[in-house]
Amino acid sequence: MDNVSLFKDVEKPIIGVVHLKPLPGTPLYKGDLGEVLERALKDAEALYTGGVDGIIVENYGDKPFTIRVKNPLTLTAFTIVAYEVRRKFNDIYLGINILRNSGVEAFAIAYNIGADFIRVNNLCQVLVSPEGVIYPIARELIGLRERLKAQIKVLADINVKHAYSLDRRAIEEIAKDCTERCLADTLIVTGPRTGVEVNVEELLRVKKAVLKPVIVGSGVNIENIDKFWKVADGFIIGSFFKKA
Repeated sequence: MDNVSLFKDVEKPIIGVVHLKPLPGTPLYKGDLGEVLERALKDAEALYTGGVDGIIVENYGDKPFTIRVKNPLTLTAFTIVAYEVRRKFNDIYLGINILRNSGVEAFAIAYNIGADFIRVNNLCQVLVSPEGVIYPIARELIGLRERLKAQIKVLADINVKHAYSLDRRAIEEIAKDCTERCLADTLIVTGPRTGVEVNVEELLRVKKAVLKPVIVGSGVNIENIDKFWKVADGFIIGSFFKKA
C-alpha cells in the first residue's frame, strides 16, 4: 500500500458509519433483530445514495461495551446484519468494527461476508478505558490474516477515543511501531470522545512519522473538514451524518 491511498481508486475516501441498534446478548437489546436489520439497511441506503466511498458497520448500540465480544448471540446477529448490508450494497467498500477491540472477531466476520477492511481500536498499545484495561491484539490478528491469506485491510486507532494510553512515548513513536512492528495498513487519529474533532497538529505529527495512510476518525463536519483535508488521507464520519 502506498502512502496516500486507502482505497485503490479513491484519493481521500469518506467512510460513513452504520451504527447498529443494540444487538442480542447486550443489555439494551429490545428483542427484535428484524428491527435492527431494517434500521441498518435504511442507514446504509442513506449513506450509499449520499455518495460515501465506504461504509463501516459498528455495534454502537451495545452499551455498556465489553472488551473482546465473545457472546455468540451478539456475534451471530452482527454477522447476519453485516452480511445483508454486504449483499445489498455489494459495489462499495465495506468495513467491520466490533466494540470494544474485538478485532479478531471482526476480521472473522469480514472474511466470511466478503468485507474489505476492519477497524481495530487497539492494535499496538495498552489502554485504560471505561470498560477496563484493553490489551493489544496485533499478533493474534495479523497471524489470523496471514493464515487465511486474506486481503482485508486493518485500520488501527492510535490513542483511541474514550481511553488513554499507558505508553507515554511521543505519538510519533507509537505510530511507527503500530505500522512497522504491528503491521497496521492504515492509522486512525481521533479526538478524545465521539464527535470531538482531532487535534490537527497531532494528526500532522502522525502523518509525518509513517508511510501508511492516516485518516481522521472523529469530529469531522462541514465546518472543519477543510483544515484536515490537506493532511489526512481519508475520513470516518459517523455522528455528523446522523439526524436527531
